[in-house]
Amino acid sequence: MIPRRALLLAALGWAAVPAARAQPAAAAPALPPELVAELPGARWRGTGVMRFFGLHIYDARLYSPEALAGDGAAQPLALELVYARRLVGEQIASRTIEEMRRIGSFSEEQAARWLKALQALFPDVKDGDRFTGVQRPGQATRFFLNGQHRGEVADADFTRLFFGIWLSPRTSEPKLRAQILGGRP
Repeated sequence: MIPRRALLLAALGWAAVPAARAQPAAAAPALPPELVAELPGARWRGTGVMRFFGLHIYDARLYSPEALAGDGAAQPLALELVYARRLVGEQIASRTIEEMRRIGSFSEEQAARWLKALQALFPDVKDGDRFTGVQRPGQATRFFLNGQHRGEVADADFTRLFFGIWLSPRTSEPKLRAQILGGRP
């Protein structure tokens, strides 16, 4: 016979879980297929959730062959964004330039050149789309959509500032940064 208290808790949608029972740790996500060749030896380092006014925008996942030192600007790494909603590519590109300005300064000529490149590289996205950036420190950023190569921006300044959006201490989203870095401040 099921105790009356258990039936009441079940009716309210509450589960009775013994306090001593440990919850299983979240499993590390599988390495995206495009990173096997792009970033040999990479491992999942952390995950964060981007919300805007409570709306789930995307999940961010960081991968690198070695643990990050500082903001990771000198290391090969990849950041995968798994979108939770529809977004317009041109708006993503414009917002990217705005966020890069928070990280460091650059000329209007650079901004115009980078915006043009991003508008060509960033498609409209929908729930479930995976957009991955691979950092080649001091060289370039390579972009992939759902595992398919989209292109790259071969500019060391762009690369440092782009990944700084998520990994720099100057990010506009310090809580997301802490999540991505595996809870480190």
